[in-house]
Amino acid sequence: MRTGKVIAGVAGAAAVAGLLAWAFWPRPVAVDLAPVVAGPMQVTVAADGVTRIREPYLVTAPVAGTTTRMPVQVGDAVVAGETVVAVIQPLAPAFLDARARAQAEAAVGEAEAALRVAEARLAQARTDLTHAETEHGRYSTLAARGAVPARALEDAQAARDAARAAAAAAQSAVDLQQAALLRARAQLLEPAGNGAASSACCVELRAPHTGTVLEVENLSARPVTAGAPLLTIGDLADLEIVADLLSADAVRVVPGAPALVDRWGGPGTIRAVVRRVDPSAFTKVSALGIEEQRVRVRLDLVTPAEERAGLGEAYRVHVRVVVWEAAEVIQVPLSAIFRAGEGWAVFRESGGRALLTPVGIGRQTQTDVQILSGLTPGERVVAFPGNAVEDGTRIAAREDG
Repeated sequence: MRTGKVIAGVAGAAAVAGLLAWAFWPRPVAVDLAPVVAGPMQVTVAADGVTRIREPYLVTAPVAGTTTRMPVQVGDAVVAGETVVAVIQPLAPAFLDARARAQAEAAVGEAEAALRVAEARLAQARTDLTHAETEHGRYSTLAARGAVPARALEDAQAARDAARAAAAAAQSAVDLQQAALLRARAQLLEPAGNGAASSACCVELRAPHTGTVLEVENLSARPVTAGAPLLTIGDLADLEIVADLLSADAVRVVPGAPALVDRWGGPGTIRAVVRRVDPSAFTKVSALGIEEQRVRVRLDLVTPAEERAGLGEAYRVHVRVVVWEAAEVIQVPLSAIFRAGEGWAVFRESGGRALLTPVGIGRQTQTDVQILSGLTPGERVVAFPGNAVEDGTRIAAREDG
């Protein structure tokens, strides 16, 4: 009986020791494991961009005048050579002050008096012409009978011709004074109360290009000078994108490089291609107040217009220009690599333990990095190694949730 108690005590002590050993035995560290994969990889540089009409048409006033209320509004479709986009009427006369009106009225009185003098001279010239023609007829009859010498007939004919010329000159003087009177009276014209003018005296401007009205300077009727902008027309199907890249990124971009456009408001991604990279940069202050050197890049849209319906002028988009790509690249998440001495390393999972593995890296994206040496597809690495993970540490995949 005594022996049984001893055995029971030993068994209990062993059980307690086992429980204590289990409680204090180091447990595996829960980590996120990511597979090493081989697949396509693209390296891009990103920036915000703005859409622009490639060839906008600015319609300006060819002459000074007064535009009527604009017959088109923003968003209206126009056809080249058919749609009237603006109508310009002559400018209304200016108001006259007291001095200008008195001078204009005096000029009218002067013109009227000069016209009366010219009319009187015309009447006198016509009387002289009638008398000269009568005398010429009498001398012609007498000359035919031989009653007067031929010289007398010649004098009568000359007098008649001179009277005719004097009458014509008097008539021209009357016409001249009538025109002068009209000009003087025109100085007294006041602006019309409603500003209306005959359409026959107006200039109608028609659309120079088929497209959509993008901007109207002013819808209301107003005076304009020659060359004043009236409206802008553009083809929404002919869009380009203008993006400002950091100069350090722009040096890797070449004309013809493909690009992806997202965050434009519609479904899917729009394809584009780089058309031009400006040779000079400009300084731009970021939202954080940091001066940056930016380079303007222009891209042509490749995606058909019907697949990007709704995209218009001056819309903001996000552009990713492809600077390098390959079809088969060994890669791991960027969060898995870290500095180890002069190189790079990862924690590779092997037999439930984390093994420190030096790696050679190449290109990087925002999420992944190219592995040149040290890993093979199918292996797994610790995605976010923390301070608890060291070389040889027992690890276990963290369960979702």
